[in-house]
Amino acid sequence: MKTQNNISERILKWYKRNQRNLPWRKTKDPYYIFVSEMMLQQTQVETVIPYYHRFITRFPTVETLARASLQEVLKAWENLGYYARARHLHLAAKEMIELTGGVIPDNEEELLRLPGVGPYTAAAILSIAFDRRVPAVDGNVRRVLCRLFAIRTPLEESKTQRRIHNLAADLVPVKASLFNQGIMDLGATICTPRHPVCGRCPVHSSCLAYEKGLQETLPITRKRGPLPHKQMTAGILCTHDKLLIVQRPTKGLLGGLWKFPGGERGSGVSLQKSLEKVIQMELGIEVRVGEKITAVKHAYTHFRITLYAFRCTLRGGAPKALKCHNWRWSDPQDLAEFPFSKADRKIMAFL
Repeated sequence: MKTQNNISERILKWYKRNQRNLPWRKTKDPYYIFVSEMMLQQTQVETVIPYYHRFITRFPTVETLARASLQEVLKAWENLGYYARARHLHLAAKEMIELTGGVIPDNEEELLRLPGVGPYTAAAILSIAFDRRVPAVDGNVRRVLCRLFAIRTPLEESKTQRRIHNLAADLVPVKASLFNQGIMDLGATICTPRHPVCGRCPVHSSCLAYEKGLQETLPITRKRGPLPHKQMTAGILCTHDKLLIVQRPTKGLLGGLWKFPGGERGSGVSLQKSLEKVIQMELGIEVRVGEKITAVKHAYTHFRITLYAFRCTLRGGAPKALKCHNWRWSDPQDLAEFPFSKADRKIMAFL
């Protein structure tokens, strides 16, 4: 316990001198911390900062977020990715208005009931916003603890996760908020995934990985195979100077965002034939697929896509929302008002 207390004290002292200047650290408002933690899920700090500023300016309270439409929320989130977080945040605001009068819960049980809130997010909110003595274990913290205690089992194994959580719980001092943010910053700036700067680490003298020369090989992770690749299609239909756009179903990848009609290429058919079929299923209309306009590439967490855009003409039928949430003919200059994926924006830029 004496050694663990010593490690915690050194991290706290280091954090006091070296903490990153992050906007959500300038407030104890639980709502602002809630928003920041939802945005920081699987996204780098530098990417989140401008979105955080815009989001809390646009939706400064739980009430304003709950009253907003999902389209407004998705538009504010556009290009930040992992759009389920935006949908969850919006739904959580509505639930908090109904259940707690717009107050962020200050206990784990109620936090975990909110959409999109898992154990780490709940712990971070409790620790940072309410000064609860709980460990908040993110990817940076896992890496620091794996090296500090020379854990040589793969990170993905449940027994490794339990051991790391228990070690973190033992290290958390009374000043839990400062410690949890300090060990996160240590992982983000010193104990980095590659080439950790051990000479500047406040706890390197207690680090078993450093002692054994394992800091470059720990933590151990299972190797992932190459990302699968999908061919996607988009139809550019224009009539009376208006473009046809459709809104994706509200659930699933990119749920609620708008796009050009089309979808994944079917097996054993050409891109053009596949696009004709998908649009018919999606909107109940027949189109003639013409020339290819452009192709854009984009990568998601678990797969990559190439999105092929074709100029199309309407042959028959009137659009109906069959396999989409909504559709409309839009003036090109109005497209900026709708939330689109980055790949669709690339097509717009080309057009």
